[in-house]
Amino acid sequence: MKIYGVVGWKNAGKTGLMERLVTEITSRGISVSTIKHAHHSFDVDHEGKDSFRHRQAGATEVLLASRNRFALMHELRQEQEPSLDDLLPRLSPVDLVLIEGYKRDQHPKIEAHRAETGNPLIAPDDPTIRAVASDTPLDLDRPVFDLDDTKAIADFVLAEVGL
Repeated sequence: MKIYGVVGWKNAGKTGLMERLVTEITSRGISVSTIKHAHHSFDVDHEGKDSFRHRQAGATEVLLASRNRFALMHELRQEQEPSLDDLLPRLSPVDLVLIEGYKRDQHPKIEAHRAETGNPLIAPDDPTIRAVASDTPLDLDRPVFDLDDTKAIADFVLAEVGL
């Protein structure tokens, strides 16, 4: 599996870019999965549901399945947060895994940047960021794409990973 990341500060447009890239790349017949890093506690389950009750009772893993999808919830309890390298083998094989977040990991990435957030660019100090997708022109030592030019960004990512 090839991997490529999308990073950036909060409200930089990462999730929108991820969504557009998945749509564009899968429309070309390339299979894609995603990994999203969350910096906060999150829950995909709902209080009162059977699966929630199983976790609350102490189950380490709860697999919820139907004819349309399944979700595996793993409670870390006292375990450390798994690394990206720990998580990737849990995915079924696909052509490309797009990763939102994990900006400190060493895989190749594109940075999403919106000037209005006032945040500095990450790219100048991070050689793993191979390009920037921005809503404003930038003078950098690597490619800069318009944040909304999904086709060009997808072309770049696919060329980078050899797909």
